[in-house]
Amino acid sequence: MLSCADPSQVAGLSRFFKTGPGQYGEGDRFLGIKVPVTRAVVKDCWRRTGFADLEECIASGYHEVRLAALLCLVAIFENAGKKSGRDIELQRKCVEFYLSHTDRINNWDLVDLSCYPLLGVWLLDKDRTLLYDFARNGKTMWEQRIGIVSTMTFIRHGQLDDTFAIADILLHHPHDLIHKAVGWLLREAGKRDGSALRAWLAPRYGAMPRTMLRYAIEKFPDDERRMYLTK
Repeated sequence: MLSCADPSQVAGLSRFFKTGPGQYGEGDRFLGIKVPVTRAVVKDCWRRTGFADLEECIASGYHEVRLAALLCLVAIFENAGKKSGRDIELQRKCVEFYLSHTDRINNWDLVDLSCYPLLGVWLLDKDRTLLYDFARNGKTMWEQRIGIVSTMTFIRHGQLDDTFAIADILLHHPHDLIHKAVGWLLREAGKRDGSALRAWLAPRYGAMPRTMLRYAIEKFPDDERRMYLTK
C-alpha cells in the first residue's frame, strides 16, 4: 500500500472525506490511493495476510491502509464461508476482530465496504440485537451507521423488517451521514417491496429529515416523489 501512494491525490481525498477542523473526518491522513488500487493490492495479498498483519494495518494512521485491512478481513471471511464444511471458527474470529476494532472504522466508506459483506452475512442466521444496540447506543456515528448498513445483506435475502425497525431508531438522528445511510437502505428495501416502504413512510415522512426522505423515494415515479416532498 505504501508503494502505491500518489501525493497528487492527497488533497482531493482529504477534501472529499472531510478531514478539516470540525468535520467528520477531522485529522485523518491519506496516501492518495484510489479504491480500485487498494482492491488490487488486497486481491494480491489477502491469502498470505494473518491477523497480526491486520492488527498492524487497522491501527495505521492512513485511511487507505485501514481500508485495505478491512477488505482483507472480508476476503478471509468470505473464503472461510466457501470452504467445504465452512470454517465457522475462522469466520467467528473475523467477526470478533471487526467488532473489537470499530474505533478504527471511522468514515463512511470504511463502514459501507465492510459491514454488510461481513457482519450482515454473519448475522443472517443469528440474533441481530447487536445491530439494534449499535443504532441506539453506538459509541460513534460510525457504529450507528454499521447498525443500519449491515441490513443490506438481509434486504438482499428478502428480509426487510430489521431495516425498517432500525430506520425507526435513527429517524431523528442529527447527522446527515446517518440520514443518507437510512434513506439509502430504505430505498433498497423499497426495491424489494414498494408497498412495505410506502406503508412505513405513511405515518413518518412528514417528520423525516429531508435528505433521508429524498434518498428513500428516489426510485418512486416523479409525481409520487413530488407529493411526498410537497404535501
